[in-house]
Amino acid sequence: MLGYLGLYYHQSLGEKQRALEYYQQSLFLMRSMERRLGEAELLYRIARVHYDRGNLSAALQDIEASLKIIESMRSKITRDELRASFFANAQDYFAFYIDLLMRLDKERPADGYAAAALNASERARARVLLELLAEARKRTRHDADRTLFDRERQLRQALNEKAEYQTRLKAGDHTAEWAAEVEKEITTLQREHDEVRGRMRQRRLLNDALPQPATLSLREIQTEVVDADTILLEYALGDERSFLWAVTADSVTSYELPKRAEIDAAARKMYDLLTTRNQRKTGETVEQRRVRISAAEAEYEDAVQRLSEMVLSPFGAQLGTKRLLVVSDGALQYIPFAALIDPATAKGPPENKQPLVARHEIVSSPSASVLALQRRELSGRKEAPEPLAVFADPVYDQSDKRVRVISRNVDKTDVATNSHQFASQDVVRRKTQLPTDLERATRDFDLSLSDNPSKIRRLPFSRAEAEAILQLAPGQAFKALDFSANRNLAIGPEMSRYRILHFATHGLLNNEHPELSGIVLSLIDERGHKVDGFLRLNEIYNLRLPAELVVLSACQTALGKQVRGEGLVGLVRGFMYAGSKRVVASLWKVDDEATAELMKIFYRGMLKENMRPASALRAAKVEMSHHKRWHSPYYWAAFELQGEWR
Repeated sequence: MLGYLGLYYHQSLGEKQRALEYYQQSLFLMRSMERRLGEAELLYRIARVHYDRGNLSAALQDIEASLKIIESMRSKITRDELRASFFANAQDYFAFYIDLLMRLDKERPADGYAAAALNASERARARVLLELLAEARKRTRHDADRTLFDRERQLRQALNEKAEYQTRLKAGDHTAEWAAEVEKEITTLQREHDEVRGRMRQRRLLNDALPQPATLSLREIQTEVVDADTILLEYALGDERSFLWAVTADSVTSYELPKRAEIDAAARKMYDLLTTRNQRKTGETVEQRRVRISAAEAEYEDAVQRLSEMVLSPFGAQLGTKRLLVVSDGALQYIPFAALIDPATAKGPPENKQPLVARHEIVSSPSASVLALQRRELSGRKEAPEPLAVFADPVYDQSDKRVRVISRNVDKTDVATNSHQFASQDVVRRKTQLPTDLERATRDFDLSLSDNPSKIRRLPFSRAEAEAILQLAPGQAFKALDFSANRNLAIGPEMSRYRILHFATHGLLNNEHPELSGIVLSLIDERGHKVDGFLRLNEIYNLRLPAELVVLSACQTALGKQVRGEGLVGLVRGFMYAGSKRVVASLWKVDDEATAELMKIFYRGMLKENMRPASALRAAKVEMSHHKRWHSPYYWAAFELQGEWR
């Protein structure tokens, strides 16, 4: 009650002294009752009063005491989901702490407060991911007893089966009550699965098997992350103002940006206009669609200019041609920085403006600390012996022409041969009968949980994409096409033998239950029987993939559930946990023909011209942007590289 009175006097009446008195009385009671979370909140409230009164030193002391309690309580939570949720609720504390440090930096710029604010930004983000990556190489099946291990596997299987049922349920007639009941069952299974995983982690903690990784200081970022050719751009969006730190190997410069609401609105506007082709309008004709897309493209120019000015122009003169390591925040996580306007060309005429990717290699990371930890954990790892494995053109539907009704006594070799011969004939047919302009204008690129899974569209260019990549691959490359592009093969131990894993298929995004997001492999076997073809995030976490690169050539594979403080929880972090040094994934529902062309150029750069993956991806985007047909960033900007650029 006293705390609420303090809040009322502070925020409603503006009587700071009375508010402070009530807060301090309530703080005394919280401490006497050992209610640590209440104590942390009151210290935060008291710090805000000191801030508003201009007593910044007192504010700093109290917010740091508050965050110390938060960190201590968080370390005792074993369930990943609860640690992330707990920290998400504390993000206002970190945002205030950063704002306070940057205000102190204005008053005393020589005292290192900007560097302290950057460290606070690192402390506030991707902490669960940081801990997961630290644990990844130390996990074994012996970390938990057999009972827990078996129970976790059973729950994961039940959860995936229920999720598949939910996906198929949405294809047919169902009531809202039925759908709600299935969702309730999934939520219950997910909670129990998380609890078992938490108990397994608790067992490992009791055995002192798990590290507690620290976030990086400015000096550590400069020595362990950036180099002479790289600038770290780290964003922290706040309610009143936002901040950016530009870090090189020997300097740090901070900038004040507009508040979160303005940046988020500008980012959403750019994203919506950029992905207009993916939006479906009921009853829209082909001509109406063409007009709508043309109008969006015209409006897009102003939208990208506005966002670029907000987040890039303050430090444009510093960029030169250096590599950019981007740690973004809020809606900026959905934006392809490659498509923003290079500040060096922003003042010129429209025809001279260039995208940022024209002069800069761009890499993304959830935090600088995550990248540094990856480097430490993966250093000295033995390289996988085989170069490349490609999964492409799975069979999704029983009506697919590749499906053959085969009697039980037909030899499996004949099945494989017939399937291969038909697939080859189909490639020839498609090469001589490419989609018309009308078909391109009307075809549907969407796949989400609201779509009909029985009508998952075959990606006509994914096979051509795979064949082009395989022709470039040196040595023995493994290909899994048609029925072979299946889940059982993807999760098998043999996949740990490949340095590059490429998946050209559909992506499945589940924002409510991110561990049920995944990629879609063959849903039908050679005999036309339905099989489980969904490779979900909760299974990817259990893989061992010491890959140099995983490429998710599918829709929205860089997205996931946005958890404040953690970022986007989705497939990328799953493959990083499984062992991949870097992941290439997409920010929206991509055009499969344009993607096939982009990937061909990307792999040509890596496999024939010996370019690093980050450099090859940049070169592919630049080449596509110069092509008249693929000039729009919609076709080339969706894919980004997360992780190691070296």
